[in-house]
Formats: sequence, C-alpha cells, structure tokens
Amino acid sequence: MSGTYLGMPAFPEAAREAVGNPTLRANLRHATHTIRAKRARAVAEVSDWAALREAGKRIKDHTLRHLDRYLVQLEEAVTAAGGTVHWAADADEANRIVTELVRATGESEVVKVKSMATQEIGLNEALETAGIRAYETDLAELIVQLGKDRPSHILVPAIHRNRGEIRDIFRAEMAEWGRPAPEGLSDSPAELAEAARLHLREKFLRAEVGVSGANFMVAETGTLVVVESEGNGRMCLTLPRTLISVVGIEKIVPTWRDLEVFLQTLPRSSTAERMNPYTSTWTGTTDGDGPETFHLVLLDNGRTDTLADEVGRQALRCIRCSACLNVCPVYERAGGHAYGSVYPGPIGAILSPQLRGTGSEIDASLPYASSLCGACYEVCPVAIDIPEVLVHLRERVVQGGEAVRAGNKVVLRPARGHAAERAAMRAARWAFAHPGALRAGQRLASRTRRLHPRALPGPGRAWSGTRDLPAVPAEPFRGWWQRTDGGKGTAK
Repeated sequence: MSGTYLGMPAFPEAAREAVGNPTLRANLRHATHTIRAKRARAVAEVSDWAALREAGKRIKDHTLRHLDRYLVQLEEAVTAAGGTVHWAADADEANRIVTELVRATGESEVVKVKSMATQEIGLNEALETAGIRAYETDLAELIVQLGKDRPSHILVPAIHRNRGEIRDIFRAEMAEWGRPAPEGLSDSPAELAEAARLHLREKFLRAEVGVSGANFMVAETGTLVVVESEGNGRMCLTLPRTLISVVGIEKIVPTWRDLEVFLQTLPRSSTAERMNPYTSTWTGTTDGDGPETFHLVLLDNGRTDTLADEVGRQALRCIRCSACLNVCPVYERAGGHAYGSVYPGPIGAILSPQLRGTGSEIDASLPYASSLCGACYEVCPVAIDIPEVLVHLRERVVQGGEAVRAGNKVVLRPARGHAAERAAMRAARWAFAHPGALRAGQRLASRTRRLHPRALPGPGRAWSGTRDLPAVPAEPFRGWWQRTDGGKGTAK
C-alpha cells in the first residue's frame, strides 16, 4: 500500500495522542452521532432490510468464490465496448501504468473522482514525482489536499475538520492550487461550498484526463458505477477526453440484477439517503459522448492473498459505506489518522493488516483497535463479522502461522511483544488438559483471594491498566457442584 503512512506509531500510541485533542473529539462526536442517527432512520424505512443484507452477503461471497471467472468476463466485456484493461499486481505496477497512460496524452494535470484505491496505492504522490499534478474534486478530498492533510474517514475524509478550520484552509491555500478563495470568506457552509465550486469549475473545463475509482463493476456488461452526492464525479467522468479508472478486483458483481441490491443498501448505510443524488454508469466508449479513450486498471495489491484466508476474506465484501466507523466507540474517540491507513475504523482494522501483512508495528496493533462490542457487525450492510476477523488476526499476530503473501504460502513469525501472552495461553492450555492441576489451582485461588493484587504485575499491567480484575469467588464451581449434588441442594 501507499508509503503515506510509513513511520506511523502503533495504534495505542497514536490513539493516545488523538484522545488528548478535545477539538478533534468534539468534531468526531458531532459528525458520527449525526450520521448514524440519520442512517438508522433511513434503514428503518425498509421492511426487508435483513433480506437485502443477506442478499448482499451471498452475492459477494458467490462472486469472491468465482472471482477468476468474473474478472475474465469483465475484461472481455470492457474490451468489446472499446475500453482497455490493465492488470496491476501491486501499487508500484498500478502507479506505473497510470503514469505512463497520462504521459502518453501529453498532459501534466488530471482531475480525480474520490477514490480510496488511488489513495491506497499513493497515486497522487507517484504522479507528482512524474511531474503530473492531480486535483481532487470531491469537496472533502479537496479540503484534505489543500490542508496537506490525510483522510480520516471513508465517506467524509475531512470529518476531523470543523467549518472554521476549513475556512482558514481555503483562505490560505486555494490560491496556490488555482482560483483563490473569495474575499471575506466566512465559515457558512453555503459560502464554503460556493468557493469550492468556483475553484473547481476551471479545472473541470480544462481537464483532458480524468482519474476515477468505482463503487461497482458489472461483469456481464463491463459497466462501471460511481455513486456520489455532489456531481463532481459526473464532471470528471464525462468532460475529459481520457478516463482512467483504478479499481480493486473485489468491486465486481456478476449482473445488473445483483447491482440492484447494493444500490439500495449502500446509500442508506453511507449517506442515509434513499438513493444517491448522482449514480453514474459507463461502459467502454461511445462516439461523440463522453471520453474518447477509457482505461481500466484492475488492482490486486494483496487482495488475492486476503482471498486465500477463509476467515479474513469476508473483509473483501466491503462496499465502503463507512457505517462501521460511525458506530465504533474506538473510532469516535481516536479518529481515523490513528489507524495509519487509508482504511480507518473497524473495517480498516481487519483490511489493512491483510493487504499489508502484520510485519510492521502499526499493522500488528490494528487487530487490537477494538472493544469487540460487535456494533460494527450489526450495521454492516453485507454482514461482515468484523469481531470474528479481529480475533482471527489477533491469533495470527500472537502465534504466527501459515498465510499467503504475494501469492506464496509462508509461515509468519509471531509479532514481537507477545511472548508473555503466548506463555499465558500455553499455561492455560496445559491446565485445562490436566483436571487435577486445574482443581488445585482453583482451590488455591479461592483461598488466597484476599491477597490478590488490584492490577497484574509485569507485562500484565498493559491488560489490567484499563480493566478491573474479575473477583475470584469464595468457592470454585467444581467444589460447589460436588457440595450441592449438582445444585440440588444436598450437601455431601
């Protein structure tokens, strides 16, 4: 993935700093509570929401099981419609392909539709190195770009900024990127939106190359789909002569009928709308209408490795709605930057360690960035059991074991810093395998309960520092069972 986040501290350290920022916490609390309340009302309007959720899950699982077949079908359909398909195994290859395509047009600027895939691979930085400037056109992405910032939310990348901060960014930075902010710009939402519209309009009208991602790709027709709320995507997809779309291979659905399910669940789960204001679809090229040249870059970048994991592969169902972020108590307090990835929140905590591996300190810490409350699973429109995958990845971090990396089976070594946890689990396994030792340990723990410390010593302090140690009962369950004859009240 992108080098944008290299050097980030592990999640606990980054989160500790974020939690100490009262402005950030206020911005996050207000935004997430507002979005999730609206989403709840929008979902409650649909009587068959549970059926739609199950349908989305099954469609995604079926597609992932037959991904090879549907990707070939997609390539054939896109090619037949006049497009060109490129396959990118990793971020470097994808960036090289896009850079060469832009250079071939002779242009030095591109306009971009909001795209997490291009953020994942660090496309803007790669283009800048090649002397090509990429302009973000989504309002929130524009705020992030002008502020020399990083996105912190899947749906609302600038969720960590308030209106006053956005006004100051526009005043200070817009002139460097094009049309300056109007004189006397206030923090009124209408004025901020108008300033962005005027700033971007000149870029739309002169752009010869557009770069996009896609929410979905329909295998049977080769159609790509982008849903949005502002209209900037429609401008990028129709005005430039050349359109380059970088899309993760998991974004495919077999048929238009399958697409119908997600066009009902995605808007309600993300923006709490019955349908998106703009749903743009395009199939190859059409003479006299839209771009003259279309390129589709299919991105792997760790996805087939993730697909090989029977438990972890469900993360590839994700349709990037961000509902899990808006209900997560950890995200609400720590914000997106603490996750050290373009994919923050609960979905990022299971997706990033699979796409990038768990070799770095930040990636090894992400499966622990959760209380395992399960709220993320309850709101997921494709029923990704995020807590299950988190526990699965925690086991991989602590124990190591078999995994797939770059298409090859490897044996991962346990991450550093978990030796005490592994020793404790080995001791527990031994005790449960020897009933006599377990009974003796229980009796000893009960008789010495008044001497037990309030916090664990040594490495255990990291666990008990934020938790109360459970009280040891006066009598072990086994002893109570024997004394009462299985609860019948007959003492022996």
